[in-house]
Amino acid sequence: MSDLLSFSPAEIQAILLSIKVALCCAVISLPLALWVGYKMARYDFYGKAVLESLIHLPLVMPPVATGYILLILLGTNGFLGNWFYETFGIRLAFSFYAAVIASIVVSFPLIVRAIRTSMEMVDTGLEDASRILGAGRWKTFYRITIPLAMPGVISGTILAFARSLGEFGATITFAGNIESETQTLPLAIYANMQVPGQENATLRLVIISVIISFIAMVLSEWYIKKMKDDRG
Repeated sequence: MSDLLSFSPAEIQAILLSIKVALCCAVISLPLALWVGYKMARYDFYGKAVLESLIHLPLVMPPVATGYILLILLGTNGFLGNWFYETFGIRLAFSFYAAVIASIVVSFPLIVRAIRTSMEMVDTGLEDASRILGAGRWKTFYRITIPLAMPGVISGTILAFARSLGEFGATITFAGNIESETQTLPLAIYANMQVPGQENATLRLVIISVIISFIAMVLSEWYIKKMKDDRG
């Protein structure tokens, strides 16, 4: 039992790195997801169906294929990756940045879907009334629309966080499995499974993954319920 609770420095690093990547993913995804979700909920425009399909494509694509596409585009020899390296001196592939980018790409459809659904349920009459009373479009957006859609915003952000914690295929393909740099919890679990005698280490990390994800989902449900109760 004591051995099961003895975390190695590499395991602790993998746990902290996973949380860091998941937080970065949620924080970076949220502003763009708010804008995209609002546009999808409120406007019809040419190519909307195509854009929706592109946004949700990572949900149905094999994560490894998603990672490979990212590697082609953002790798050092890729067009965008090479430009980024030449311009800013930052190598995206096989780095912490790659782990964050991979997580954002695979989790973005979840947060957009949750926010869009929540915004579609907001009474547009309240938005119209706000604008009639003199509030501009942006003021109405963050004073009326976002607060009323907050349950979807919170649940979508939590989903993105949790999905990032579980991301494996795109991360290992685009970011690699580099200890202390890109080795997140799923990658550390996979690495330990390949080594005989590492059953306890694998189980430790699996338990931690379940605990973190469970806490995130419980907090999300509690907050959404609290908001509904406050609104009566």
